[in-house]
Amino acid sequence: MTFLKYAVFFFLLAIGNMASAQIISSESSSAEPIDWSKPKEYTLGPIEVEAKETDKNVIRLLSGLTSGDKIQIPGDKMSEAIKNLWKQGLFEDVQIYLTKTIADQAFLKIVVVEKPKLSKFSFRGKVKKNDADEIRGKIRLVREKVVTDYTLGYIKNIVKDFYVNKGFYNATVDITTEPDKAAKTPHVIVYINVNKGKKVRIKNLNINGNTVVADWKLRRKMSDSKPFRLYTFWNSGKYLEDNLEKDLPSIIAKYNSKGYRDARIKKDTVYFVKKNRVNIDIDIEEGNKFYFGTIKWFGNSKYRSGQLDTILNIKKGEVFDQSYLDQKLFMNPTGYDISSLYMDDGYLFFNVTPQEVNVHNDTIDIDIHMYEGKQATINRVTVMGNTKTNDHVIYREIRTRPGQLFRRSDIIRTQRELSQLGYFDPEKLGVTPTPNPADGTVDIEYKVEEKPSDQVELSGGWGGGRIVGTLGLSFNNFSMKNIFKPDAWSPLPTGDGQKFSIRAQTNGIYYQSYNISFTEPWLGGKKPNSLSVSGFFSMFNTTGAKNM
Repeated sequence: MTFLKYAVFFFLLAIGNMASAQIISSESSSAEPIDWSKPKEYTLGPIEVEAKETDKNVIRLLSGLTSGDKIQIPGDKMSEAIKNLWKQGLFEDVQIYLTKTIADQAFLKIVVVEKPKLSKFSFRGKVKKNDADEIRGKIRLVREKVVTDYTLGYIKNIVKDFYVNKGFYNATVDITTEPDKAAKTPHVIVYINVNKGKKVRIKNLNINGNTVVADWKLRRKMSDSKPFRLYTFWNSGKYLEDNLEKDLPSIIAKYNSKGYRDARIKKDTVYFVKKNRVNIDIDIEEGNKFYFGTIKWFGNSKYRSGQLDTILNIKKGEVFDQSYLDQKLFMNPTGYDISSLYMDDGYLFFNVTPQEVNVHNDTIDIDIHMYEGKQATINRVTVMGNTKTNDHVIYREIRTRPGQLFRRSDIIRTQRELSQLGYFDPEKLGVTPTPNPADGTVDIEYKVEEKPSDQVELSGGWGGGRIVGTLGLSFNNFSMKNIFKPDAWSPLPTGDGQKFSIRAQTNGIYYQSYNISFTEPWLGGKKPNSLSVSGFFSMFNTTGAKNM
């Protein structure tokens, strides 16, 4: 029975996660043969390793076996060594040989067969070049990477998700490999076989339970999840799960704006009606309509409640709209709000919190608690991210100065004027106020990111029986003072916000025209006084004579 137990053990070990791993006894120099039914303790001698490419010392290290260790043969350490090597995912076959034993010393040989490496990969099927380039960027496969089952599964999932996110829910992806016969060592070519099928589109969008807002108004709020119609060329009608999740809150927002603050979507269901068409069912619970009740102010000492009521401009009995209340308190894109009133007068530490204190029938009473704090003074103003534009060009556009009271409108104006310079990416412009309540100051850091601002004009036309060509160069962030400094040319001296342009036009030997101009927008550097200098040269040759 003991022999049978060990036989079963090694059989299960071989067919588990290590399908081809084995422990083999090849020869024995001991006086008595090894009895596999009776484990015996040995001291490991030098461990031999057979591998084509993998470093042998690395294999010894990964196995966990070290010369001089005492182990039992057969025993758990031998099995663990095979597991350690197999779980690396680098080998197709792992074998450990007991080559010989001398007295109480055992000699092992580890033999591994490495998995092939990637030679190249390509797409099969109707895969657009742009799609292929985008997929390559996502999977990031590199040559000489070991091709494991995990790698192939990872590629398949990435490609599948890519097409699902484009609306091809029926896309199929199959990964195949072929040996690269041109390679000297085991390499494979990975083929990504794609059949994306037809794009899944929305057939019908059914809205149930709505009695207050018409179907068409709610469908209009679903900006990215509209039914496909042949006559709506601007709407593809493709179904994407992410788009639906983004669109559903807009339905609730529509109800909230009409006073139905408890409106909710009970259920949304998506189901296929054809292989490439889905229906979307949305069940709505509208709830009751609510109105604003009494609004009271607490904590205000700078401004009277009547003044705040005027700015808030919400009357008792108006339809309750939480988003409108938030706009009037925090950030109103079309007018003034309570926060602007305070923050434009230095109250950076100002805070306002509306609270519903009483809901009776269909009316909601609100208490607005405010913490005014004290006025904040600007301490330091810094700029980060400008690699080409000199600091003084940026600082002269900044409206927040050290020692001034903090004003949010000055920050907004500064961001707008920095974006209008044309030197920075407007989407990357940012501002970080760092308040210090202990001393009532604030540090302001502006973050910018340079973008190309120079322009090249190259055009051609036909006139007078000849082709007229035009070439123009405009350098919008030029630096005239550095023009004689070789180190500042990269490729031209830049950074002082000046504009330098050259323009040439000609139709050959008969007509030539040259223009050059220079503009300094801040003459003297203190005020935006602009100075422009320009010159031109024209040459006509109609009778063989030159006119200038």
